[in-house]
Amino acid sequence: MDSHAEFLRRVTLEESLVAQLRADFRTAPISAAERAMLEYVVQVTVDATGVSRETLDGLRTHGFDDRGILQITLIASWFNYINRVADALGVGRGPAEP
Repeated sequence: MDSHAEFLRRVTLEESLVAQLRADFRTAPISAAERAMLEYVVQVTVDATGVSRETLDGLRTHGFDDRGILQITLIASWFNYINRVADALGVGRGPAEP
């Protein structure tokens, strides 16, 4: 999360927004579409089997088309994958205990 927050801080130059997103994106000053996208990303991360036609239709009501939904899904899934690989290999942690 720290690296994502740092990237967003550098791109937006809005430290207050980044802090609010880190605290709780549900109350941060973002658009309804951005909030819906982040809710979807959480669902994909926590339990992708819970994604339903209604979930996807909800994204469509916020202006996301099938291509956009696919892009969100692929990016979230890739980050979930690569973070698990890094965690499993101890990337970013200190030296392994003897």
